[in-house]
Parts: sequence; C-alpha cells; structure tokens
Amino acid sequence: MTKEIAERAAQLREELNHHIYRYNVLNDPIITDAEYDKLYHELAHIEQENPELQTPDSPTQRVGSDLSEDLPKIAHPGPILSLSNAFSEADLRRWEERNLRMMSAGTTFDYVLEPKLDGLSIVLTYVDGILTTAATRGNGEIGDDVTANIRTVRTIPLRIPSRADGPSAPPRLVVRGEVLFLKEDFERVNEEQDAQGLPRYVNARNTASGSLKQKDSRVTATRPLTAYIYDIVDSDGIVLDNEWDTLGYMRDLGFNVIPHAEYYPTLSDIIQQIPTWESRRHALPFEIDGLVLKINKVAYRRELGVVGKDPRGATAFKFPAEEATTKLLDVVPNIGRTGKVTPTASLDPVFLSGVTVSNASLHNYDLINQLDIRMGDMVIIKRSGEVIPYVIGPVTGARDGSETPIEPPQYCPFSGDELVRPAGAVDLFCPNPRCPERVFRSLEFFVSRGAMDIDGMGPETVKALIDAGLISDEADIFYLTAEPILEMEGFGDKKVDNLMQSIETAKHRSLARLLSSLGIDGIGSVAANLLASHFQNIDDLIALSDRATAASQAFKECVAPLLQQPTDMDVDKRRAVTRLSRPLIELAPRYLDAADLENRLSRLLKPVLSDAPENTPDISIIATQLGTLIDAARPLLTIDGLGPVLVHNIINWFADDYHKALLQKMRDAGVNMEAETIEQASNTFDGLKFVITGTMTVPRDDIKALIESHGGKVSGSVSKKTDYVVVGDSPGSKADKAQQLGVTILSEDDLRAMVK
Repeated sequence: MTKEIAERAAQLREELNHHIYRYNVLNDPIITDAEYDKLYHELAHIEQENPELQTPDSPTQRVGSDLSEDLPKIAHPGPILSLSNAFSEADLRRWEERNLRMMSAGTTFDYVLEPKLDGLSIVLTYVDGILTTAATRGNGEIGDDVTANIRTVRTIPLRIPSRADGPSAPPRLVVRGEVLFLKEDFERVNEEQDAQGLPRYVNARNTASGSLKQKDSRVTATRPLTAYIYDIVDSDGIVLDNEWDTLGYMRDLGFNVIPHAEYYPTLSDIIQQIPTWESRRHALPFEIDGLVLKINKVAYRRELGVVGKDPRGATAFKFPAEEATTKLLDVVPNIGRTGKVTPTASLDPVFLSGVTVSNASLHNYDLINQLDIRMGDMVIIKRSGEVIPYVIGPVTGARDGSETPIEPPQYCPFSGDELVRPAGAVDLFCPNPRCPERVFRSLEFFVSRGAMDIDGMGPETVKALIDAGLISDEADIFYLTAEPILEMEGFGDKKVDNLMQSIETAKHRSLARLLSSLGIDGIGSVAANLLASHFQNIDDLIALSDRATAASQAFKECVAPLLQQPTDMDVDKRRAVTRLSRPLIELAPRYLDAADLENRLSRLLKPVLSDAPENTPDISIIATQLGTLIDAARPLLTIDGLGPVLVHNIINWFADDYHKALLQKMRDAGVNMEAETIEQASNTFDGLKFVITGTMTVPRDDIKALIESHGGKVSGSVSKKTDYVVVGDSPGSKADKAQQLGVTILSEDDLRAMVK
C-alpha cells in the first residue's frame, strides 16, 4: 500500500461525507447520483484491497452486517425522559404558573417551540467526533443497541463536524433525536410493497421502529429513514446557556437539527401561534402529533428538575385527536371478564392518524340511544389520544332512509343468558360467571404479566387448555399436570416443563398480587396493596364481606316501605330513595363518624319520611340498622385510597358463593392466601399516616417496610389525615399538596432519624 492510496481513501471519505450532508441534510446536492456512485465505488474498492484503511466513519460502513439474534443493551449516560402533556391553553398557563412558583420572585421565562415528531427516539454517542454507539430510548435508562443499523441512516453523520467550517468536535458528545419516515418516503416504501404483491405498511412510526431494529442492518439500509437531532443529553467540555444556542451549535456540527423550531419571548406568543401550527401540520414533510415547548434557559430547566419521569422545564402540547367519517356496518356486543357488555362498531375501514380503523367503541347502548346512532349511518369517529378510536355520533344529513335503530341485545351471545342491568348502572352485564367468554377473559387476565405472571400461558395457550377441557376457572390452573398437556399439539417437553415450573412459582405470589389478579372490578395493584396491608389473609376479607352483606340486606328490608314510591316522584324524593337503595355507597361513607346518626339521617330522608307509608319503621330503627352496616364495613371504609364504589365491589365479590368456592379451591391447591408478616421493630409510628413521593436512595418498598415495621401506615395520596410526607429527589404534586395542607414534610434522612 502506498501513501498515495491512503491519502486518496481519506480524501474520498471526506468528499463523500460532505456530499451525504448536502444531499440528506441541506437538500442541496452539488453532484449527480452517478457521480456520487462513482466516488463511492472507488472508495469501496480501495478498502476491499486495503482493509486496514477502513474507518468507522467511512460511508461504506453505512451498510452493516448481520446483528446478533437479541439486540445488546446500552445504558444511557442520563435519564432519557418523557414529557408531560398539555391539551389546552389553560393547561399551558397552569404549567407555566407551577414552574414560576418554584422560582425566585421576578423570574420570567422565554421559550423554544419545536414540532413534536412522531418517530422513534434515538441516543447517539460520539467520542472524539466519531459515532461509537446508538441506542433506542428503551425504558429511559437502558436502550437497544442499534449502532450497526443507525449507520445506514444517511442523515446521521458518522463523524462530526460534517462541515469543513463547523466547530471542532468535543471529546465526548451524546445527543438525542428521532428516527422516522418522511411522508413521501413512507409512501414510496408502500409502493414497493404493492409492486411486490406484499401488504402495505399502515403505521409509519411502527414501520420505522421495526426497520431500525432489524437483525440484518442490510435490510435497514434499504429503508429510507430520516433522523432529526434536537437535544444534547451529555457532553464533555460544552457549556451552553440556552436551548436556542444548543440547536444552533448542533446545526453547526452538521447534525440534521429538528426543523421549524422557533424562539418566542413569552408563552402568550406561543399560544397565539398554536392555531397556525394545527392548520399547517398536514403540510409538513413528516408526521407530528403536537408541539414541544422548552424553557429556553438551561439553568432554569435544571433548577426546576423532574417530576416522575417528566422534566418540569418542558411539556408537549398535543393536538386534538383527528376525526374521520365512515359507514357503520354492524354493532357487535363484546363481553369482558366482569360480564360487562361493550358494543363495538364494525366500520367501513378508514385511515385515521396513521392507522386503518375498522372497529371503534360505542361505550354502551344508552349512549347509542342518546346519540340516535342507527345501523347503516355515516358516523364520525375519533381517536382519543390517538390510540382508542370511538364513535362521536351520526352524520344525520347523510341519511337516505335505509338506516335502522340499534336495539340492545337481550341475551349473551356466548352463554345465552339473559343480560341484566344492575340498579344505577348504564351497562348491561352477562350474569353468568361460567359464560365461556367471561371465563376466557378472566383466565387471560389472571395469568397475564401484570397479574399472576404465569410465563408461557398466553391467550392462545389459555384457549387451547379451555378447549381441551383441562381448565374452566382460575383455580384449575394450579391442578394442571404435564401428561395431558403433552398430548396436545404444539406442546413439547421443554415448553410444558417451563409451564409447570411457572405455575408452581405463581402459587407463592404475594397476597397483594393474588388480589389484583382476581378481576375484582376497579381493584388494581395499588388497591390490592392497600388491602394486603390491612388484612392478614383472604379469610378476613370474606368474613367482613359476609357481615357487611348481611347488614346491607337487613337495612334494605328495613327501609323497603320507603323504596316503594310512585314513579312520578319529585327530584328530592328520587334522590332520597336512591340513597336508601345504595346504603353502602351513599350512606355508610357519609355517616362513618357521625355523632348523632339518628338526627342527621332524619334530615337527609325528610323528603320520603314526610309522607311515609304506615308500615315504615321508626327512624331510630333505621339508624340502628345503618349503624350496624357502618360497623361491619368500617375496616374497608376507613382505608385511605378506597372509595365507596370500590368498597362495594370488594364486598360483593368476596361475599359471592362462587368466588368463595373458587378461593377455597385455590387454597387447597397450595396458593398463598396470607399477607406477609412485617416484623415490628418498634411502635414509634403507631397511629401515624405517611405518604412517600420522589426518588429515594433505596427502593420505595424499603421505605414503606421501614415505616410499617415501626407501626406506621403508608397511603398513596395526601389528605388532611396525612401526618408526614417523605420526599426524595424530584418530588411531584404530592409534595405541593402537602405544603398547601400544612402537612409536615420529611427527607429520607429525617425519617431515619425519627426511627433512631
């Protein structure tokens, strides 16, 4: 190899990178494609003959090699945060006001406004100007290593600066950007799909994500992806005072900086421009789903910090969800695990917000009637949050007379049972807990990752086991054996062994996990943890529910004469009757700590007591019956974070004979039904209620265990009954509410000092 060849290779790399920058970033090429190809192939030939001349920033490295089956992971140098959302001018005003309250008096903010790109976040690391790693956002702390694939994206420089007159590269620079398809490029990809007789891609963002995570980067190289850079995550030797200068600095380095960014001296200036942005969004070369507002001064953003995973110094203004008009072809009743019937609209497919929509929610049959939606109507659909499409209403002017009313079903389409509507409910329900669809939905939820987390038991496996007659309820899962499953198609030895082990592991899940898996309406992980911290075992919950159910029934029998009112009663009477018919929801919470229950109850029920039937019991008897109900339900009613509807749902579920038999069947199979015993270290915090917020030096569960081991109680929300709020780094609104209510705020060190 001669010196001349090495110099020629270096010259070709510099020329080609310059032309790539002009073509892909500036959109101003100065040579033809043929001329570019000639230079490229000359360099490729030199490197093939002299492999030692190949460098990481060579344009030939944009066509990668095969990746490993599983993408390796890269830890980000700092958290890659998400953004809070604003949907109106009022939201933006409140966001600014909250930030100003945290700053010193007289502070004012200026802003940078950017379009909110609808792509895949990417984090790029440059060392001495050379691209060394590229990672997806991942979970915000760790991302997928897509370095080989990102080299194929021509708007990403392999070396900085890309411009001969740009500033020198810092020793280390980590930037964040977005990878996406331009609208015209995405259409071109779909035209190629059409030409090959392949299905068209529907969602540009998902297609970009899939393209970037290909195992073979040569596939990625065939996809015309574009990247825009908009932030510096970390760096050595760079000090920039504001966002506007940061964008300019990155542009000078040769990055394809996010376009159409604008500087505004005040929030009011931005708000005036939002209608213009909404009207121009479809004219942009890429998809956006809103705008990003950033406080311009970096020092202010740093001082404001983070709440949860959202920086306070930036927010996203989301555009209203897009709407479309299409024809309603059918209404299909779907049955959920609780038996609730949800009417789903079957639609003439329509493209909306990046996806083809063929189904949409109609919520309930009352709403269908109120909106006068008819079969065959042209209807307006909307994607709320650009995720869940739902029907807004009919286009009545498009009717031709062929449309027909939509009647609610009388019977469950899966079990044949007559549908019911509980008192006060707007939804229809299938009452049969053994309804095939309810069973499937319940089992599907029970084994899911957020519930009992039985690995290897996804929806298809659940369906296969049901069809084979091996399971018909949640408890049956814990009685499964390997032999009959091995006889089923698609179940090999290893798969079945893993499934059996996962089922055995699930038997020992915590009481809180079991409670959140049972499908009790409204009871998720937070409420389940509250129950597990207040009740020692399942039996205690069953016993309480039986007592409360008996007391509720006795109260209703007592006030039965008052419930028999004429249908044309006035509003006050109707309200009083409703309260009497729902004592656990309407009355027990109201009078939980009432000192004079009889007098207070008589005032509340005055509209129906004034002309009560002769057989109506005395108010003292009614008050006594209500007091019995309050006492029976008190352990649940006094748990902070459990509202009356949740309490009602819990009691109904555990008092149900079928559910009690199901739990006994699980217990017999060895499923844990006991709460974890917390070793009592002292009674320092007896009777005290704590709330934990912010990031601690240890997991929050450790802080919770510390408080409980010393007799304290931990709640999820701040109220006047809260004694202390323990705050870590970046505390959120709970700390603000504590200040408003005058609740004492403790640091983690303060809490530990109290224990000592």
